[in-house]
Amino acid sequence: MKTTSRIFPTKRNFFNGPVRPLRLCLIFLLFPVFIAAQSISGKVTNQEGEALPGAMVHWLGTESGAFTSADGTFSIGPDTGASGALIAYFYGFLPDTLEMKEERFVHFRLRAIRNLEELRVEGQRDGVILSDSKAIKTEQITTAELVKSACCDLAGCFETQTTVQPQTTNVLTNSKELRILGLSGVYNQVLTDGFPMIQGLSYTYGISSIPGSLVENIYVAKGANSVLQGFESISGQINVETKEPDNTETVLLNLYINNFSEKHFNAHYALVQKKWSNLTAVHVVRPADKIDRDKDRFLDLPLIDRYMVFNKWKYGDENEIGWNSRIGLRWLSEQRTGGQTFFESENDLRNGSAYGQQVQLNQPEAWMKTGYRFTESSAIVFFASGFHQIQKSFFGAVQYDAVQTNGYANIQLEHRYRTHELKTGFSFRHLDLSEDIAFINNLVTRTYAGNYRRLENISGYFAENTLRFFDDKLTWIAGFRADYHNQFALQLTPRTLVKYDITPSTIVRASIGTGWRTVNLISENIGLLSSSRDIVFAEKTEPEKAVNYGLNLTKKFENEEASVSGYFSADFYRTVFQNQIFPDYDSDPTKAFIRNFYGTSVSNGFQAELSLRFFQQVELKTGYNYLDVYRLAGAEKRPLPFNPTHKVLTSVSFMPSSKKYHIDVNFHWYGPQRLPDTKANPLEFQRPDFSQAYAVVNGQFTYTLKKVDVYAGCENIFNFRQLQPILSWQDPFSPFFDTSSVWGPTRGREFYIGCRFKLNNNE
Repeated sequence: MKTTSRIFPTKRNFFNGPVRPLRLCLIFLLFPVFIAAQSISGKVTNQEGEALPGAMVHWLGTESGAFTSADGTFSIGPDTGASGALIAYFYGFLPDTLEMKEERFVHFRLRAIRNLEELRVEGQRDGVILSDSKAIKTEQITTAELVKSACCDLAGCFETQTTVQPQTTNVLTNSKELRILGLSGVYNQVLTDGFPMIQGLSYTYGISSIPGSLVENIYVAKGANSVLQGFESISGQINVETKEPDNTETVLLNLYINNFSEKHFNAHYALVQKKWSNLTAVHVVRPADKIDRDKDRFLDLPLIDRYMVFNKWKYGDENEIGWNSRIGLRWLSEQRTGGQTFFESENDLRNGSAYGQQVQLNQPEAWMKTGYRFTESSAIVFFASGFHQIQKSFFGAVQYDAVQTNGYANIQLEHRYRTHELKTGFSFRHLDLSEDIAFINNLVTRTYAGNYRRLENISGYFAENTLRFFDDKLTWIAGFRADYHNQFALQLTPRTLVKYDITPSTIVRASIGTGWRTVNLISENIGLLSSSRDIVFAEKTEPEKAVNYGLNLTKKFENEEASVSGYFSADFYRTVFQNQIFPDYDSDPTKAFIRNFYGTSVSNGFQAELSLRFFQQVELKTGYNYLDVYRLAGAEKRPLPFNPTHKVLTSVSFMPSSKKYHIDVNFHWYGPQRLPDTKANPLEFQRPDFSQAYAVVNGQFTYTLKKVDVYAGCENIFNFRQLQPILSWQDPFSPFFDTSSVWGPTRGREFYIGCRFKLNNNE
């Protein structure tokens, strides 16, 4: 019997100073555990450990009970019939009864009825799932959503999402970051399979190196969240889950080409042998043609050569008693070339006859997660990861060579008691980053050449307790980290989150917590090297610190008579920095000043989103973002650049009942954004203080032929472009050359076509 299930689509400082939120979170953490209602939680699976959603669980001798959720879990109140036994049913399986004594978590493993005629229950998986059970509001973006656009890389996976905004950090090499709450991407933690693989050097190009075809799910959480993965997440966390070897296509081939002649090739092969499974993936990108539509003699998009090999091993099931393990290996090699159309790297890199930028990087990486489950309620897990990147690059007359080695280890004990769950353990991080900057000719008059070395060793202890009360209507997470940095000594990170189910379909959540991070200035602000601005280090940088708190409401609904389902979500988050390091572009247009900013720096973010599905064929989603991101300079409120105060996203999808094809269209509207101040420049090199509002419309058509999907689409259908975005493009070696005023799309309308071939062993 094969079953699938559809899940209906289901936060500085109002205190005076940074100390009081810290104290409040510590009080929450250390507060005595309340007396919990004697409810039972558990899970229902088949003999292979696969979840059985929709199974019925009730006390023997009673009629009321509970149904399992999508992951097979359930919670049921006290035994009113005093039988002391729980029974679980699922169609096509033999029922099972368990005697309850002191247990507060049980696991039913139901055995299939072998002679039952096959029953197939089909449902369309939602593109975005909002979890009902998690205290942290988490948006799960599934493969059903990812196929609605080309999703060539991770940055392209958010075309239909309101929460995350991809932002270009260097238009010439097309490096990008992922912003949450209007803050730079450095303030949200990007994880790969739960590991911090995008840090330092890998931050600049890391999100572009993950192909969308390798992604199974993306989990997005705003604001202060779990302390288990670290202390950095200030504005939120993005966890990219790659495909599981034992739960994906045996063979997948994906070919893509756009009208610029940029070509992508992806291939996967999965193999399952008893408890072992393996996935091997290859990703190749070949460069586009040289294109200059706005006649500024600069390429509209860089020439990219990328090769990636990925291998993932899986052993056992982490929910089963005994050993389990996952191992990931990846090798990445990439070259990006941008600049003037007549730039040739072999001849022009050192003589200044043409302006160009070229980045070459190689990065091997590995990660491992190995655990042992002692009982249904207790387990120990060991995490380890590392990568080594070598980067050689040129930005006009600036030579930038860097080497980084990263290491991460974490050992974590997990224990469930009654309806609660405790996770605690130790972690260690190592970062060794060496950056060499030199000026390769006398065409520039900048002063920041030299070697920059950062060596960090951070050891930490963490504990996170999840408490559930009132038949799981109230969930409280109290978390705390204590990390010792080899330069900045002891740093404390308390966080707490609360979820309350007003009704089964109406949930309110609240969160508050601190976060901190050290700054990798050059690699995280690579655009500084691509302009003629001089970098002025006014003082030694200290760790950035902030408090984030938020509140959100989620309401799900389903009207079977009208065949309508969906959800409404609204949230507000406020981030207040105690120290922030953001390059000062305004004081002097020819310089960027680097200082610690201990004054008032605030981000207020409000988001509302409505998602509707009609007759299982039409999906409509619309979202609105309001961002108020500013600093106070004396009494003056100064918005930070490149943040639209207002943003609207609307997407529409149609799939007929035959499921032979689907049509997906999304509309983005961006309000004006403040731009860096250029009033001190000569008149011809000045720009407006604010950008214009603009809209972008994308569309895609996908046709399904058994094992083959053919898709074609157009991004930026109405061809909106920011013309000649580069300041002083006529003389790229002048003091006024600046690439930092990019606020909109620069490549214009883009057509593409692609083909996906999928094959499973049972087909």
